[in-house]
Amino acid sequence: MSFPLDRSTIWPYEDAQAGELYYQRNAHPVGLEAERRLSELEGGRALLFPSGAAATTAVVLGLTEPGQTIAVAEQAYYGTTVTFGFLERWGARFVAFDQTGPPPDGADLIWVEAPSNPHLTMPDLDSAVAHRARVLVDATASTPVYLRPLELGADYVLHSATKYLSGHHDVLLGVVACGSEDDTARLLEFRTRTGVVAAPDPAWLLLRSLETLELRMARHTESARELVRRLEAHPAVERVRYPGLGGMLSFDVAGGAEAAKHLETSVTEILNATSLGGTRTTLESRARWEPERVPANLVRLSVGLEPVDVLWDDLNRGLSR
Repeated sequence: MSFPLDRSTIWPYEDAQAGELYYQRNAHPVGLEAERRLSELEGGRALLFPSGAAATTAVVLGLTEPGQTIAVAEQAYYGTTVTFGFLERWGARFVAFDQTGPPPDGADLIWVEAPSNPHLTMPDLDSAVAHRARVLVDATASTPVYLRPLELGADYVLHSATKYLSGHHDVLLGVVACGSEDDTARLLEFRTRTGVVAAPDPAWLLLRSLETLELRMARHTESARELVRRLEAHPAVERVRYPGLGGMLSFDVAGGAEAAKHLETSVTEILNATSLGGTRTTLESRARWEPERVPANLVRLSVGLEPVDVLWDDLNRGLSR
């Protein structure tokens, strides 16, 4: 049964006292229900934000102090470090490190990604949680189906819920789950005062999607593993990166940037588009966004729910021409 969609921005006081619901910027019924279900999945208190980037910004400004150092995985999503750079004017400091090894000394917050986008490395979580600093894991691509970082000693887990959690390319949302009530209270206060609040409609769509999360992730993974097997044997593919779970992978096309662009313009069933985690498969050359750190021939593939043979026929045609 679908949860009711309530778009109200105000609710009446009871006996002249504000209850849990009184103004949408503080809380609304659909958001509270989505957060409740996400909290069950993560094993900590989850809070919604309007996007993954908003969630990232809220963590930095709401849970760190000016002058503190964030050690961020150099393999992580490039937009994360772009956001950190933008926040430097407010006193944020960050250094990059190889997340497959131990974090650097002197960090106050360790920021890793499991797996990283689009290099698909997995962090050394044992080394991260053994560090004195707090640890945040961006688990967008693994989802709580495959990874629950709070149970492994992390302090926070972050998702761009636009991706697999929502899973239909029709929602823009972010999530942060905290392991402690004190951190939750600080982040909730920051969210309320700054107004970076998720609206009811995307929260309602997220509730719809969470019902099928486990089934979708199983299908994404099954199809991705099969495509990886075929891509690794293809003569037009130089290298394949895949962590063994989820629907995101990347591969280097033989022939350089022009060959990668040719593949983009050749596919017909697969969408040549950005983002990932939806029911439709997407493919793009990542050098258009982050040319300094990815090979010019690297193609990121987000495997959807279509029949795997349909996807392979499309890829094979593009690679073989």
